[in-house]
Amino acid sequence: MKSTTRVQLSAMMFLEFFIWGAWYVTMGTYLDKVLHASGTDVGNAYSAMAIATIFSPFFVGMIADRFFNAEKLLGVMHLVGAALLYYITTVTDPGMFYWIVLLYSLMYAPTLALANSVAFRQMKDPSKEFPSIRVLGTIGWIAVGWMIDKVFKIPTEDLVFTFKIAAIASAILGLLSFVLPKTPPKAKGTTATFGQILGSDAFVLFKDRSFVVFFIASVLICIPLSFYYSLTNLYLVEAGMKDVTSSMTFGQFSEAFFILLIPFFFRRLGVKWMIALGMIAWGLRFLCFGYGDAADNLWMLYAGIILHGVCFDFFFVTGQIYTDSKAGLKIQSQAQGMITVATYGIGMWIGTKLSGFVKDNYTVDSIVHWKNVWMVPAGISVAVLVFFLLLFKDNKIVASIKAEPVEMV
Repeated sequence: MKSTTRVQLSAMMFLEFFIWGAWYVTMGTYLDKVLHASGTDVGNAYSAMAIATIFSPFFVGMIADRFFNAEKLLGVMHLVGAALLYYITTVTDPGMFYWIVLLYSLMYAPTLALANSVAFRQMKDPSKEFPSIRVLGTIGWIAVGWMIDKVFKIPTEDLVFTFKIAAIASAILGLLSFVLPKTPPKAKGTTATFGQILGSDAFVLFKDRSFVVFFIASVLICIPLSFYYSLTNLYLVEAGMKDVTSSMTFGQFSEAFFILLIPFFFRRLGVKWMIALGMIAWGLRFLCFGYGDAADNLWMLYAGIILHGVCFDFFFVTGQIYTDSKAGLKIQSQAQGMITVATYGIGMWIGTKLSGFVKDNYTVDSIVHWKNVWMVPAGISVAVLVFFLLLFKDNKIVASIKAEPVEMV
């Protein structure tokens, strides 16, 4: 790969996740503390990305793969996204806020796949070249978290500024996209059904009982995952932790570290116990949040954040490897698309709705009883773990260990 191309792709990945990290982490706190939204409103806002994820494969599969250059479409969607992000800073009604963030999410979600497509098309050996490009995305997410706390030192009452930061970055990436390497549609002139794009050919995998168990567990574990994304920043602010947004980036540092350990553990434990460890980490994380505080038990709050690496990598990345090994080359892409829609789409949507309801249910006289809130996702995590351990029987190490593109950080 030419050095100029590498710089372009690295900048693209950095900005792609810089944008997401700028508004997504603090949105719950902004809605609660600035717009005085209910827990249900917060859950609805976070459900927007889950809904967009359901439609994203259809959009990319039917339009981007067949009619337009990926880099040009990436540019247009980020420019439109920049306008929506700026406009949302003028919205003060939580109900209207939801519709704008939903519209923005429908613009942003497809760009995750588009960015990957642009990157992969420039590589001769993606398994070796992609990780060094993709890691810039994680660095971008970390950078904006530290920028919010350490550079701009944005107080809670001014969190609307984070959307302006995201809007500026989105405009920059939108313009940059038009000078990225040309990525013409690879399936121009071909047709595919809506079901095929969503992964219907991969339904053959449901003949395997262990895969069915894994699939159901993947959807269910995304319910507690939603609690983490939608409520953690708000909870840590109310708990009294300092520099919450930058502190939460330790989860991304952890993710980058633990992904390197996957080959080591995979060869020794196999897929079943790798995934089980991820689920155990989910339960431990929410127990840490439930019993932690910003005084004597501050270490528990940091432990809950740092466990993100084990939670995410050991379950989701290992799950991607397992799905890849079961699917084979013919239905590889459809299988991954099916899992993405089921987890980040359906599972996350259920979780975001439930998290808002639970927060409201445990709020009395404007005081959130956070310990009770966190026991709900902890309990769900334990229940999914028991279900998985009892019914999942496939522990063969059948997958090659390779870097997989991960879209959620």
